[in-house]
Amino acid sequence: MYERPPFLKFTHPLPYGAILHDDGVQFVVFSRSATGMRVLLYDHVDDREPTELIEFDPIQNRWGDVWSVFVRGMGAGQLYHLQADGPYDPARGHRFDSKARLIDPYAKALAGDFLPADDGIIRPPKCVVVDDEFDWRGDRHLRRELSETVIYEIHVRGFTRSATSGVKHPGTYLGVIEKIPYLKSLGVTAVELMPVHEFPIRDCLGHKPKRPNYWGYDPMAFFAPHRGYAVGDELAAQVREFKTMVRELHAAGIEVILDVVFNHTAEGNHQGPTLSFKGLENRVYYMLEDDRRYYRNYSGCGNTLNGNHPVVREMIFHCLRHWVHNYHIDGFRFDLASILSRDQAGNILPNPPVVETIAEDPLLADTKIIAEAWDAAGAYQVGAFANSRWAEWNGRYRDDVRRFWRGDPHMIGTFATRLAGSSDLYQSSGRHPYHSINFVTCHDGFTLNDLVSYNEKHNHANGEHNRDGENNNYSYNYGVEGPTRRKNVEQVRQRQIKNMLATLLLSQGVPMILFGDECRRTQRGNNNAYCQDNPVSWFNWRLVIKHDGLRRFVEALISFRRNEPTVRQEQFLTGQPAEPGRLPDVSWYAAGGQPIDWTADERSLTCLLAAVPRARRYDPPTHHVLLMCHAGVEPQRFVIPEIARGLPWRQFIDTAAPVPDDIYPNLNGPEPPADWTVTLESRSLVCYVAPDA
Repeated sequence: MYERPPFLKFTHPLPYGAILHDDGVQFVVFSRSATGMRVLLYDHVDDREPTELIEFDPIQNRWGDVWSVFVRGMGAGQLYHLQADGPYDPARGHRFDSKARLIDPYAKALAGDFLPADDGIIRPPKCVVVDDEFDWRGDRHLRRELSETVIYEIHVRGFTRSATSGVKHPGTYLGVIEKIPYLKSLGVTAVELMPVHEFPIRDCLGHKPKRPNYWGYDPMAFFAPHRGYAVGDELAAQVREFKTMVRELHAAGIEVILDVVFNHTAEGNHQGPTLSFKGLENRVYYMLEDDRRYYRNYSGCGNTLNGNHPVVREMIFHCLRHWVHNYHIDGFRFDLASILSRDQAGNILPNPPVVETIAEDPLLADTKIIAEAWDAAGAYQVGAFANSRWAEWNGRYRDDVRRFWRGDPHMIGTFATRLAGSSDLYQSSGRHPYHSINFVTCHDGFTLNDLVSYNEKHNHANGEHNRDGENNNYSYNYGVEGPTRRKNVEQVRQRQIKNMLATLLLSQGVPMILFGDECRRTQRGNNNAYCQDNPVSWFNWRLVIKHDGLRRFVEALISFRRNEPTVRQEQFLTGQPAEPGRLPDVSWYAAGGQPIDWTADERSLTCLLAAVPRARRYDPPTHHVLLMCHAGVEPQRFVIPEIARGLPWRQFIDTAAPVPDDIYPNLNGPEPPADWTVTLESRSLVCYVAPDA
């Protein structure tokens, strides 16, 4: 296997993990309270017992709380676990188990799966020593401005797992590569990948779980890409294939954003298994209750990562750098990010150290950092999460847009605020419209099709008696629960889908689209499909053809947005002209053409956006945008405001019109009627555009 003796020597005690050198591997691990440390070495993935055991000398191989040993003659591909001796004293927060095989917190790849625990010893996937070398062919981060970004949220497996995808490697990183032409045709500029760091495939006893962990929000190795999305079966194939996917997406002009879960781990609560952190320094890595036998649970998943402890903060910091440097990742979306605002006792901090560290790190300066600014214990920080480096998933946008188009009362004011970039949330803190990540749907909740097809969630297949998932969805089925052949119901559903997509892509801020919403992907009313690794969650690619008109509608909207700075402005709108003699940058009107009365309970609203002046004379002309939104159940006559008359308006969108007259990609639709009145059908949106002089 490798030469002996001598095969041990001391090198530098940092960095952490299994560090490959020319003549061997250095194993470095943190533990403050351990009394002994070992590396268990394996020859094969399925080995139940190690073939070699390397003891750390507590005198020669320990510096402070860092254990470091060098093993000469070892190379990439070596399989290993860690093992630590120490006190088992839950009342003091210690959970050492000298028999436990532990995943290295800094492992760069895992191999295999949990093996059957017939003797009571849990055997987790094995860590792999990884060679980070890769031919990037000159690839670098794309560095696209956040204000110019259009995000497409996908699940790596679900995106191509269906046989309808027609790819050679379904459900994998390489499968995503095969669908790059589709992503390019759609026009999105970034894919946001649901969790790709390692999470369990089987349970800790080696059994296939009744409810598989499909979404991946159950991390057990933050530095390692998920092995289940690789095609190759060689050790660390997932590392090479993931890098290949990123390189090819970049070559197509598409950035990669990772959904990261620095709020809990797969080790669960006090009854959960010891897989890694518990067996190395439980009371450092986790927030513990005052009774230290138990875990604080702000994640809803049994435990909470102690993100503002200096050691854990350092690990998160190193992890983000690892993904940016070794994988060329362009940004991160932080799941339940409000947990990162909590101190070790769970209190919300005004200036959390880990949040500030992420914002200020120089290696992350080119990356996008996005917070899901809430957690499972009631913290809700949308609009108040952090400083100007942080953007946020705008949950208020989601709810207000849904409610306006559903026809809820007294929504025109909040709807207008969301269209204009949510200044109520972001302006006072010195942030900008692009700090609002706008979305109507995401992985968590109904798809857009289901939002207009179901009044209630239908999560029975999850095996939790329909108790899981959000109950307040602001959805509506328009007369029939679920699929229907009733033409009138289908017409209004299709119209509402277009209304919300048009709203999303014409709003100030950064739009995020859930994969498949552009062709009415359905989860059959399941609004919490975390365990549905089956056609319920997979992208049915036949829908791309079936709903080709809707896909065309979305493509045209994205293209317009990418070419039109008027709908993606970097400063908040003021209601004043950008320059003397120009239209106000935004003005609002009632359906009758008069200034809007914000106190009125209306279902209709007109928005006039003045074109952003061209930066250079030879730039393409920018456009004025006249947006008329009608959420009422009867047709409504709109009068084009007098201030807008005289401009060379052409219709861009009419969500009530049949395909292809619902959108004019070349901005060459009909002119407004000569009397400057337009009748909108019930629940519809009409948009006119006019080139700036």
